[in-house]
Amino acid sequence: MQKTNLSAYNNSPYHPGGSMLKRVLWYYVNAMFLKSSLLPFYGFKNALLRLFGATIGKGVEIKPCVNIKYPWLLSVGDHVWIGEDVWIDNLVMVTIGSNVCLSQGALLLTGSHNYKKEAFNLITGNIVLQDGVWIGAKSIVNQGIIAASHAVLASGSVATKNLDAFSVYQGNPAVKVRDRVLEN
Repeated sequence: MQKTNLSAYNNSPYHPGGSMLKRVLWYYVNAMFLKSSLLPFYGFKNALLRLFGATIGKGVEIKPCVNIKYPWLLSVGDHVWIGEDVWIDNLVMVTIGSNVCLSQGALLLTGSHNYKKEAFNLITGNIVLQDGVWIGAKSIVNQGIIAASHAVLASGSVATKNLDAFSVYQGNPAVKVRDRVLEN
């Protein structure tokens, strides 16, 4: 019987972009200004993200204690709300449309490991949240997921498959429980 052998793990094929200096600088900037609760000003956070290569739309509100792995792999549309303790673990590109809400503690997870491989190889996949998507509190969006326009992932749910437009998903793994009907 073959067993997991983490000493054989080789992460060298993965390259997040940016120089080592840029990654180290971002680590400290992220810790001081985004992951901290000491700076509540959205505009300053947005400017820092842009400075490090993120595409950030207008009216983006980033609450305290948000963790963003690599801003140069992040695109955010207009009027997006990113709640407290959100973690955007973007080893590869994360694209967030306009009018998207990421509630408290949501996790966007672009990487995992291949449990079928002895060396536990890294696997990654882009995440796309189209316009009007709501990711509920403490929910997880896994690698390679597309949440279509105005999809909802209910609190505490785990998206392991794409979410259809104007649909509400709940559970672990998340399944469609109803249509999303918007009222005026």
